Amino acid sequence: MIKVIFWDFDGVILNSNEVRDKGFETVLRDFPKDEVDQLLSFHRKNGGLSRYVKFRYFFEEIKGEEISEEEINDWAAKFSVIMLNSLKNKSLLIWETNNFIQKNYRNYQTHIVSGSDQTELRELCKSLEIDHFFKSIHGSPTPKNDLVKMLIDKHNYNPTNGILIGDSINDFEAAKVNDLHFQAFGNKELDILTTLNFLE
Repeated sequence: MIKVIFWDFDGVILNSNEVRDKGFETVLRDFPKDEVDQLLSFHRKNGGLSRYVKFRYFFEEIKGEEISEEEINDWAAKFSVIMLNSLKNKSLLIWETNNFIQKNYRNYQTHIVSGSDQTELRELCKSLEIDHFFKSIHGSPTPKNDLVKMLIDKHNYNPTNGILIGDSINDFEAAKVNDLHFQAFGNKELDILTTLNFLE
């Protein structure tokens, strides 16, 4: 019996993936297009990873340059400004999941665990007026695997009674490493990894 739900955010609660693509394109507009395209490919395959990891990947792996933690934070801050301006839009809320959350949030312990920046994420949820549906809202720079483990330990949850609902391979990995059920959402390539069709 499911008692705890860990929700991914982008592509599951908010239809934000295309907006985030545009955000990377805008922030990195002064770099060669082929390099930015490589980053976008990495970003789309690893939706659950934080922007901090993705900017480091861009500079160190794609461009072959060293970059400091301070510089990474600067790029992430520029990206965050664009995201907050673009995503405070209730029309982007995904009806299927938000309808379920609003009807059932009192019946489960619900948490958001996202690769998005935590400060930005909390501000965004408050602006969209959905923050009160969740026991807590967590994001990067803490990796998702660690966020889930922290919440399980803090609240003494039994993983067999928990499920993580997400749209990326990183979400599946966070569920697997923490012994949770997993349900893919909005990504048919991950359907085979679903262990429990909880929303159906």
